[in-house]
Amino acid sequence: MAELEDLLKDIEKLRNNLQILIEKKQGNLIDNEVVAASKILNATLNQYNKLLQQKLDEH
Repeated sequence: MAELEDLLKDIEKLRNNLQILIEKKQGNLIDNEVVAASKILNATLNQYNKLLQQKLDEH
């Protein structure tokens, strides 16, 4: 479960960083940096969901 907790911490940091970046870019959601940060967050969320599903399938 520590891996899930670590991923949750990473997700929270990435989400906060994305929010700050969006504010910095004045809400421009198609800015290259915003899109890149969003993709990283999305990949991390997918990784979390995959791991969570694996843990649930084990039980």
